[in-house]
Amino acid sequence: MTTGTLYIISAPSGAGKTSLVHAVVARLPNVVVSVSHTTRKMRDGEVDGRDYHYVDEPHFQEMIASDEFLEHARVFGNRYGTSKQQIQDQLLSGKDVILEIDWQGARQIRQLMSGCKSIYILPPSIQALRDRLQNREQDSDDVIESRMREAVSEMMHYAEFDYIVINDDFEQAREELASIFVCNRMLLEHQQQRHEDLLAGLLKPNI
Repeated sequence: MTTGTLYIISAPSGAGKTSLVHAVVARLPNVVVSVSHTTRKMRDGEVDGRDYHYVDEPHFQEMIASDEFLEHARVFGNRYGTSKQQIQDQLLSGKDVILEIDWQGARQIRQLMSGCKSIYILPPSIQALRDRLQNREQDSDDVIESRMREAVSEMMHYAEFDYIVINDDFEQAREELASIFVCNRMLLEHQQQRHEDLLAGLLKPNI
């Protein structure tokens, strides 16, 4: 069975990363999103085990001590971590796995897993980013200003990633993001694994 590819996808808050990821997962087979652990409080509409594994600070610290995380970081005062075992199981089953993490986590993952691919999603402008954060109506003005300052700091790291997708027109951005997954599956090494019997049969001499 072909081993899946690990994809790191990062973006500043409000760039539309989660919506794009969900659209690609719905469209492409064998693409899943890794469910991270977090100490952040659950928001309205979120489900434990689907959006995140919600744990308290002591539990998170225990997981760190047990070396259960592939990466972990603190973002906006909350902790986020990626389970090693979960990622390994999904990749070995042939699935492409998406990690939605910040640039700090992405840097850790790249050091540990050389075969991963990294994608950064950018907004078309600073004003568009601000508008999206305000239109979500989830945060106060002070929180939005904090997120805007953090976004500029985060976007300075875009050049560390393999691919850049600009989320201006959503449908176009979705197609561009999906094309990265499709093209990677067409690489020689992946096609050789996936179609080993076919390729061997094609190269047999005619009888």
